[in-house]
Amino acid sequence: MSIAETFRPSDEFRRRVEHVLIHVGVWSFVVVLAFPIVWMVITAIKQDADLYPEDAIPFWFKHSPTLANFDVLFNHTEFVVWVVNTVEVSVLVVLITLVVAVPAGYSLARLQFPGSTTLSIVIFLTYLVPSSLLFIPLSQVVVQLGLQDSRWSLVVVYPTFTIPFCVWLMSGFFKTVPREIEEAARTDGCSRLGAAIRVVLPVSTPGILSLIIFAFTLSMQEFIYVLTFVSSSAEKTVTLGVTTDLVRGDVYYWGSLMAGALLVGIPVAIVYNFFLDHFVAGLTGGAVK
Repeated sequence: MSIAETFRPSDEFRRRVEHVLIHVGVWSFVVVLAFPIVWMVITAIKQDADLYPEDAIPFWFKHSPTLANFDVLFNHTEFVVWVVNTVEVSVLVVLITLVVAVPAGYSLARLQFPGSTTLSIVIFLTYLVPSSLLFIPLSQVVVQLGLQDSRWSLVVVYPTFTIPFCVWLMSGFFKTVPREIEEAARTDGCSRLGAAIRVVLPVSTPGILSLIIFAFTLSMQEFIYVLTFVSSSAEKTVTLGVTTDLVRGDVYYWGSLMAGALLVGIPVAIVYNFFLDHFVAGLTGGAVK
């Protein structure tokens, strides 16, 4: 027996090493992802006397935990109003995006007309234009519509960056749906519209869910446009309200800031967790049904 064969690791040893390495990689990933949430929780329930001293230990409590930061958030700011505004704007943007992006994506995928491929690429490139270049011309649109300092201006503005990407997304997803099932429905008497509604849309659920999640979260976390078009506290969304009302000059209300981020971020994380498989399937083009 050669020396190489003597020191060759057994299959059982290799499996154990692979098992350990997989666990190390997974838990390292979990720690990195969980760290911001743990940091927010600890900061949100710490007293000010435990946050600002130079000798304060980030993960240690010298004083008992408190809910005072949440009290400041709910009773001394308009946090609830900001949340309601954010949900209203995001839901309306999602509805507008659905109404426009789904038919447009289907048309680009199924209707062959000159320049359809080029148009699809141009629509996607529109999404890549930086928002910092668009808010100046869009401000003129908002002024002409009389929506200055109103959250409804965001309902007009946000679709300019949700629709282009979602049209491109749905176009790519509809192309993965076999034409045969649509042709079979039309053979059975359905019109093109009827086949699209009864056959294509049901198997395109992952793509539609991806569209909804993308448009909702992008509208919910956007900052530049709301900072430009909204100034009164009663019209602000969460992203602007928390950062402007809880940062006053060089004073940062870290406890309340983290409490607001926690209350808004956790529900979104839960929604992503429930629809993660559909979201990934939609972004990767879906599966052939």
